Amino acid sequence: MRKTAAKKRFLEPDPKFGDTLVTRFVNDLMQDGKKSVAFKIFYDAVAQVEKTTGESGLETWRKALHNIMPGVEVKSRRIGGANFQIPTEVRPERKVSVGIKWLIKYSRLRKGKTMADKLAAEVIAAAKGEGAAMKKREDTHRMADANKAFSHFRA
Repeated sequence: MRKTAAKKRFLEPDPKFGDTLVTRFVNDLMQDGKKSVAFKIFYDAVAQVEKTTGESGLETWRKALHNIMPGVEVKSRRIGGANFQIPTEVRPERKVSVGIKWLIKYSRLRKGKTMADKLAAEVIAAAKGEGAAMKKREDTHRMADANKAFSHFRA
């Protein structure tokens, strides 16, 4: 275990929207250190969302991300020789990172031609409260609700 907590690194805002959350998303989207490719994918997806819905693409993406973020999750804990799934609140920082990871993961698993198409489709679905990422959130909440009886084991 570490002696001191690692210092929090601050991200530069992205060039187009001037938003650090976009940079954070693009950093998770990036593969093999190709940041410019990741930015192009994100901006193309946002433009596609804008064209499809007729609303602001960035706002739709934010709404989708907000819809996906989990409120509670289960953590495994060993107590008296048995493993229990204990429901816990999700820290705000973790909410964002889990939401981003789910959105990217389920975009990649989607059928489509390009990653921008897949990401746009998943963003639109998540903004409406549909899609695989939204289902993952609901499953996580359902699991936490089912294990509510063990919440008194919280440390």
